[in-house]
Order: sequence, then C-alpha cells, then structure tokens
Amino acid sequence: MAGVLAAVFLSAGTLKLSQPKDKLAVTGLGWVEGFSAAQVKAIGAVEVLAAIGLIVPAVLDSAPILVPLAASGLVLLMIGAMVTHLRRNERSVMGVNVVLATMAVFVAWGRFGPHPF
Repeated sequence: MAGVLAAVFLSAGTLKLSQPKDKLAVTGLGWVEGFSAAQVKAIGAVEVLAAIGLIVPAVLDSAPILVPLAASGLVLLMIGAMVTHLRRNERSVMGVNVVLATMAVFVAWGRFGPHPF
C-alpha cells in the first residue's frame, strides 16, 4: 500500500514541479487557479518528499518513524485537497482524495501501531 501511495504522489508531485501553473490549469487541475505558482510548486515538493518518506526508510531499513510520519502528512494534504475541492464546488473529484487519504491512514496506523518494521 505504501508503494502505491508513493507512486501516485511521486508522479503527481513531479507533474506539479515540472509544469507551469497555467499548463496545469488547462489540463484539468483547475484548483491551481486559487494558488500562486510558488504554492503549487510547494505542494508538488511536499508530495515528492512524502513519496520518498514512504519508501526510502523501508529500503534502507533505517529511520522507520519516517514512514508513518510521511503517511500522516499525506492525510493532512488530502484533507486540504478536500477542503479546496469543496470550496470550488468540485465534489466529483473528491473521491480520489478520500481513497488516497484512507490508504494513507491505513499505512500510518499500521506503521505506528501493530506492524512497524
């Protein structure tokens, strides 16, 4: 599950970091209109760092606390995404945010609780 989350957020974050805000807006990410270009880049950077935090500690078998912290950060990011979509009356796209947040909660719960490394 952590691997799937990492893949999703690595690709989403890379897209936000590599494309200008205007191009993102016309390709279906209309929510970027409510944010500055720097804020969109910051969100992309957070997504990439969270993806790294989900995978690298497991691969290197070090700092295992980073995995549930990264997952918890993604939960907060998805809550922010849901609030943004609600404000923009984009309820149809919130399902993805709910699924990703649920997956991140599961990873955080598992790594903080019964299934640490």
